[in-house]
Amino acid sequence: MLNPAEYIKQHIRTVENWPQEGVMFRDITPLLQNPKVFRVLIDMFVHRYMDEKLDVVAGLDARGFIIGSVLAYELNLGFVPIRKKGKLPFHTVSEQYELEYGSATVELHSDACKKGDRVVLIDDLIATGGTMMAGKKLLERLGATVVEGAVIVDLPELGGSKIIQDSGLPLFTVCNFDGH
Repeated sequence: MLNPAEYIKQHIRTVENWPQEGVMFRDITPLLQNPKVFRVLIDMFVHRYMDEKLDVVAGLDARGFIIGSVLAYELNLGFVPIRKKGKLPFHTVSEQYELEYGSATVELHSDACKKGDRVVLIDDLIATGGTMMAGKKLLERLGATVVEGAVIVDLPELGGSKIIQDSGLPLFTVCNFDGH
């Protein structure tokens, strides 16, 4: 059998020219639809974090919610969603970040975590790193310590993983894909 990372990578679909011309979209839905592959992925994250003495798992909107909430359940931890602007009903803190064309904002409930909480920050993919860096800043603003960022897919050519690591945040990636 393949190593778990290669097994998972084989179940990520590449969709050419979506959402725009020239983009190679890495679609994780096939691995989510396959219970065996999904279990291998979740088990990989569980084994990585089970002894880290975490307090919270935070997931980035939207696919980070899928992995993050299951991981939180498996580790018997709370889950904190970091949402796109305007999606959370209570008092929020927000962080704007730059995209290739324009900017975006993510938000977190102001009571989502407390000072000293140890958090792992989960998303499906790292491209430019903007969303994860914004999530890290939000959590730190509330006094949490982000222990590590974690993703399924890294697109190293887009530079996001380097930006995250250069910021001092350790980053765990399951697999890499060339191109974008």
